[in-house]
Amino acid sequence: MYFNGEWKDLGTWNTLTEATKERIIGKGYLNDKCQGVHIVNEMDVPVLAMGLTDVVISASPEGILVSDKEQSSYIKPFVDGFVQQVRFAEKSWGDFKVIDVENSSMTIKVTLNPGHSMNYHSHEHRDEVWTVISGHGRTIVDGQERAVAPGDVVVMPKGTKHTVIADTELKLIEVQLGEAISVQDKIKYAI
Repeated sequence: MYFNGEWKDLGTWNTLTEATKERIIGKGYLNDKCQGVHIVNEMDVPVLAMGLTDVVISASPEGILVSDKEQSSYIKPFVDGFVQQVRFAEKSWGDFKVIDVENSSMTIKVTLNPGHSMNYHSHEHRDEVWTVISGHGRTIVDGQERAVAPGDVVVMPKGTKHTVIADTELKLIEVQLGEAISVQDKIKYAI
């Protein structure tokens, strides 16, 4: 099969804003003095632009960009210099968003799609606590399956094998507790 349409590389913010009809994606507001301004907002807080010309504003859990559209093509060397952990990710099973990070804890909002589950795994250096906030599913903790619903709390001390399976869309708050919280601290197992 061949593509017969028009090809346009959308590799920069400037070309992306030229190709999109919407001036605002997500929660955003422009006053009547703005000209050529685009807002792309992936966050739950509003972005307000006032009196700006030819600017792109992009807000995500990873950071906020406010740039003249022409200058936005020079972003790569700046972003490559940033060192920070991932704050949001879409996975095959759903997504997660880091809500808070402290010296010995991390709080994450996890959404699992219906019929999906995390890997069966354990951690050597951290404890985890899940609080179900919506939906229904099941957990398997050290081989024991249990139904979970809103308000249920599941505690997994370090070394505990665990997973969660979503029967419906399942949202939970995960609190990781430990002196060495790291994405590398994960051992996967077959169920």
